[in-house]
Amino acid sequence: MRRPRCVPALRRSPGRVLALALAAAILAACPAAADPAPVRIATEGGHPPFNYVEDGRPAGFEVDLAEALCRAAGLTCTIVLHQWDGIIRGLEAGEYDAIMASLAITPKREARIAFTRPYYRIPVAALVRRDDPAPDLTPAGLAGRGIGVAAHSPAETYLEQRVPKAGIRPFDSLADAILDLRTNRVDLVLGDKLELARFVAQPEGSACCRLAGDLPPGDPLLGAGIGIGLRKDDEALHAAFDRALAAVLADGTYDRIRAKYVPFDTRPAGRAP
Repeated sequence: MRRPRCVPALRRSPGRVLALALAAAILAACPAAADPAPVRIATEGGHPPFNYVEDGRPAGFEVDLAEALCRAAGLTCTIVLHQWDGIIRGLEAGEYDAIMASLAITPKREARIAFTRPYYRIPVAALVRRDDPAPDLTPAGLAGRGIGVAAHSPAETYLEQRVPKAGIRPFDSLADAILDLRTNRVDLVLGDKLELARFVAQPEGSACCRLAGDLPPGDPLLGAGIGIGLRKDDEALHAAFDRALAAVLADGTYDRIRAKYVPFDTRPAGRAP
């Protein structure tokens, strides 16, 4: 926190020279005003396009967004790298003040640390064969369809609890599910939109398949999104980041940054500041 400036009070003296000398002596004894310490934001540096290392420096969507949030909040910030293992322990130990490292908001983590409102969310998207019609992605529309998903993913959890009559086909990976889609063994694939978009962006993917919509956002089974991790007692910083995030979402800064890294909307839904 910035210290109050130390200002001497000049009183009537025998002469101007003596007054100036007294003022100089008081200022010399008074501690210099200190600028506030920078807010240290930790990122992993190993999860492109959200965070990675380029030319020895942190880079990516989260790094650019962190810098924009700090400008909007009037904060001086520095980005530091920390390996994923122990990143929450480092925050709790005071090694840095915030985490922006694609840290998903979960009840288990919320028991330890605070989170801002989410700053990104990857939708669960549908992938279909190129000539197939777009599916009805409501629970009623998915009932009875053969659907490939990655095992233990949010898509599988959603289908098990919201669409129990779906023909759920869990696979070790989305890549395996896509193979069954291409050979007509499932009707569609549901999964992480970024991974599916990367597949469709390849010649092989665009020749066979296309994205056909997202599951409706906001269902808690699909996750709360990614938030800035903070110590629970750092309420002022929490409020500053929430206000800054609202500002960059409103003025278009968020979308300009996101478009550099991700080809679809990642604005979170379903959780207020």
